[in-house]
Amino acid sequence: MPEKPYSVRPEVLDFAPYDPGLSIDEIRGRYKLDRVIKLASNENPLGVSPGVREAVERASGLVFRYAQSGTPALVKAIAAHHGVDPATVVVGNGSDEVIDLLIRCRATPGKHNAVANKPCFFIYSTQTRLCGVELRQASLREDFSFDWPALQALLDDNTALVFITAPDNPSGYCPAPADLASFARTLPEGALLVLDAAYMDFAEEEAEFSLLLEKLPNVAVLRTFSKSFGLAGLRLGYGIMPAPLAACLCNVRLPFSVNILAEAAGLAALEDTAFRQATFAAVRSGRERLFAGLSALGCFVHASQANFLLFRLPDKSGEKASQNQGLGSKTLNQAESVFEALLKRGVIIRRLKSYDLPQYFRVSVGNAEENEIFLDALERILEA
Repeated sequence: MPEKPYSVRPEVLDFAPYDPGLSIDEIRGRYKLDRVIKLASNENPLGVSPGVREAVERASGLVFRYAQSGTPALVKAIAAHHGVDPATVVVGNGSDEVIDLLIRCRATPGKHNAVANKPCFFIYSTQTRLCGVELRQASLREDFSFDWPALQALLDDNTALVFITAPDNPSGYCPAPADLASFARTLPEGALLVLDAAYMDFAEEEAEFSLLLEKLPNVAVLRTFSKSFGLAGLRLGYGIMPAPLAACLCNVRLPFSVNILAEAAGLAALEDTAFRQATFAAVRSGRERLFAGLSALGCFVHASQANFLLFRLPDKSGEKASQNQGLGSKTLNQAESVFEALLKRGVIIRRLKSYDLPQYFRVSVGNAEENEIFLDALERILEA
């Protein structure tokens, strides 16, 4: 007889683990390749700041120590970076931890609900479910823009949280700041709008979005060090929110969730403005190059304000793909074969089956060389 499972809460019995995508080492070993480039996880195309490397090396001798509780130096630096009160800043082990804390602190299991788009960041669905909180979702429009009336129809007096990702993942769509502000003003009295701004650094209207926090008392903004700062491997993120709520999250947060190396890296990353400006330049030029290159190959490409692009392949007849292209088995088979062919050439992009978009790909903006390697490989595959 099979071993009897441990007794666990019913909510976790059929949880599927997060799919992080394929790693460089995995593909290098599978296909015996000397070089593999990864354009699948929206990481910084320039790597990490030299100043961060030096800061981490200096701090490495202190890893036997606990970080200072609450990482006050980093909180102060983040507050200065955004021009806000330090009392409104919550630092976490990635912005994922801040999302989890918001759900645990604001939503009562079995009573409150949360609202999000569909598809959405997996953390919204897994953590609400784990906490016994209903997640209501409104499908995106066909062009991946937000259906504001559909979202509003899901709200009621028991709505505790509304998650909006801007720019959105995986499309890169970014709503107008005025539309987001108007939506925030329509929320029920007890609801908090959580603006997940992980990719906001790359958006054209970042400054206008930043003003939302000052104007609207029912908004929390989440940011990350994983993208433009290049610290994905150190897991560092933060939220800016009303001070009383921030205090509650800090009180219940697990101690020392931000390690001493991450804190040192975050402080150094905030100081190295030259590296961030170089990152922005690389992402914007690379995004334009990928958009033009994919379009020239006949792919349907969505405009993006993030550091990635969403695209579909042309059909086998050579005609340019359209947004309304059918989802037949040939389309899906072609997507799978192209994905595997890219892997064999040492190029990893993201197939979006986990978003229920199996005909779509997401490609992260790489450095100039990586972008050309990807486009050249895809062109050769499509020609074949």
